[in-house]
Amino acid sequence: MAERRKLRMGLVGGGPGAFIGPVHRIAAELDGRCELVAGAFSQSAERSRAAGAAFGIDPARAYASYGEMIEAERKRNDGIDFVVITTPNHLHLPIALAAMKAGIPVMSDKPATATYTEALELEKAVRGSGLPYGLTHTYAGYAMVREARAMCAAGKLGALRKVAVEYLQGWLSRPLETAGHKQAEWRSDPARNGPGGAIGDIGTHAFHLLEYISGLKVTAINATLRTVVPWRKLDDDCNAFVRMNNGAAGTLACSQVAAGELNEMRVRIYGETGSIEWRQQDPNRLIVKWLDGPEEIHHAAAGYLGRDALAVARVPAGHPEGYLEAFAVLYREFADALLEWKKGNPQPLPATLPGIEAGVRGMRFIERVIESNRIAGWVEF
Repeated sequence: MAERRKLRMGLVGGGPGAFIGPVHRIAAELDGRCELVAGAFSQSAERSRAAGAAFGIDPARAYASYGEMIEAERKRNDGIDFVVITTPNHLHLPIALAAMKAGIPVMSDKPATATYTEALELEKAVRGSGLPYGLTHTYAGYAMVREARAMCAAGKLGALRKVAVEYLQGWLSRPLETAGHKQAEWRSDPARNGPGGAIGDIGTHAFHLLEYISGLKVTAINATLRTVVPWRKLDDDCNAFVRMNNGAAGTLACSQVAAGELNEMRVRIYGETGSIEWRQQDPNRLIVKWLDGPEEIHHAAAGYLGRDALAVARVPAGHPEGYLEAFAVLYREFADALLEWKKGNPQPLPATLPGIEAGVRGMRFIERVIESNRIAGWVEF
């Protein structure tokens, strides 16, 4: 049997000073399914070449623009199999459209686009192209998130009654965007980031995880946005009430001015007979509490877990897996779907892997939060 080759990846973004681009590269290559072979790493040709050299790719495949990369790679016999988008949000749509027009599948960092209108345009393009499109809502890749999701789906907590999610950071407690901080700069710029500040950067993660684990859908939202740091152009703090499609109620909070917090994401789901709690900074444990029983702590990779959680464990219980491994789970699932597509077996992405539907709902979340804040009341989702 012929040895299966690695899928060839073309990265857009991820140049000098970038955070998420190198994370995508590491995650994509972790399971040996993919390899970085080309990229347009910066809008500066010189910086793109420098990044290519740092990544160890052929200098001829470190391009000055994503358009140049897509045009050149589609003509090569060994051209890229998929494009990865890790740029500021305003470039997500044009890059995705250019790749799909060339017949190249896409894996994108979240949010899917800069605006809800753009997300609808992207959805139409994805559906029309028939190409695989994945969205890296990283936290969906954690084993204990998969276990929590499976428990909710199986009804182990009884009918769900209350949901709560919070995502708290403190890194923007000062106006870093005025001090030359690259990551803060574009995230605070509506032209590059889109209309949602904290709600776009981390609120979309919180919203996605709430629906992903519970299996429910938000149907209405009542949100308050604040811009705490003076002269900042976008929100940096949000508190919201939500209603779910089964009648459950809940809360969603996100903030990037919670001084002292690092990356504190916590999800709690309460049912008739029990509840679950998961924290991103302690990702290998899932706390399960019962109405008429003792509190339990479930550990990643333990033999008593369900199939979905065990399927994404790489090492035995007690050997912690974290952010990069969760990210890599999404790339492994995307690679499997892409290989089937290349064999002529187009199938929907697995339900565990976020795709265009999650992208559209995430952008709708931003749009609805802004509208709710504007009218100071409830809006239908």
